[in-house]
Amino acid sequence: MDTHAGGDVSRIVTGGIDSLPGATVREQMEYLRDDADGLRRLLLEEPYGIPEMSVDLLVPATHPEAVAGYIIMEVMGYPIYSGSNTLCTATAVLESGIVPKQEGIQRFKLEAPAGLVQIEAKVHNGVVESVTCGGLPSYIDTYRDKIHVPGIGEVTYSIAYSGGFYALVDATELGFKLSRDEERALSECAYKIVEAIKAQRGFSHYTLGDVGPLPFLHFMGPEEQIGEGYTRSRSTTYVHPGVICRSTTGTGTSARLALMNYEGRLNVGDKLETVSLRETGFIGTFIGTHQEGAYQVVENTITGRSYVLAHSDIVINCDDPMVACGELHHILRDRHPPETLPLEM
Repeated sequence: MDTHAGGDVSRIVTGGIDSLPGATVREQMEYLRDDADGLRRLLLEEPYGIPEMSVDLLVPATHPEAVAGYIIMEVMGYPIYSGSNTLCTATAVLESGIVPKQEGIQRFKLEAPAGLVQIEAKVHNGVVESVTCGGLPSYIDTYRDKIHVPGIGEVTYSIAYSGGFYALVDATELGFKLSRDEERALSECAYKIVEAIKAQRGFSHYTLGDVGPLPFLHFMGPEEQIGEGYTRSRSTTYVHPGVICRSTTGTGTSARLALMNYEGRLNVGDKLETVSLRETGFIGTFIGTHQEGAYQVVENTITGRSYVLAHSDIVINCDDPMVACGELHHILRDRHPPETLPLEM
């Protein structure tokens, strides 16, 4: 089932894959990452996909409170959490009947590699009008550090963790208005900044430890006060290497909330609406904080809407020179003639 939230397309794989080894969804994700990465590359590369897409593989939940598990695959690898992918997966779970739709507000839990995620869906006349999901606990690792970036000059940045480490930069300071015609220039600028930061330092999560090199950068536009406790800001998220997200991303919005809290500018219940280059938006809500060692961690939710684009079977042609079937046979559930190996979407 192809879906999108805020313009970011998520391809939801609902069938056709064998049971994966691993006692948790996190361990199953690690198995795909380390031993069976062919599925991610198949669905995100030509001829079946493009790097700007994401893939969410539905798997049986391993936690008794969850209705389903899901593994997120992107061009940068396997993030343990994603807001837009969670919005899309929750919608797909309802639209596919894994969780029967009910009028009004319905709640259930999904199991991401990061752990349990609370879902609240609003259904009206059989249509999933909005989904609110728990954002990952987010915090500021680095506040307003400076780095020299070749071709750009001195750049001021903060680092937040919100499911992945984000470099947060002021778009105006870098000369951007965050309009759609700047997309290529934004990508080129973000690439240089991320490469410079990666060359200088790494980051470690307070419980997860080393989660890999810096994968994200978020351009922050000027803030506009829409009402009491309600802020709106144009925003753009970059995924290394080379992808500008169509949406502002849920984790990018959570990172912004962490920064606003660090600066003492949030009260419980305050909302931040981030608006993308394509005029789509997500709403982050500040729930509260708790202390984890030296870090004040922000609890938050993300609200948005996902739309279903298509239902389809993907046929894998093993005689196609662009398809590496040798990396797929051990995870495909149904054994058909080599030229027709279907994945259910």
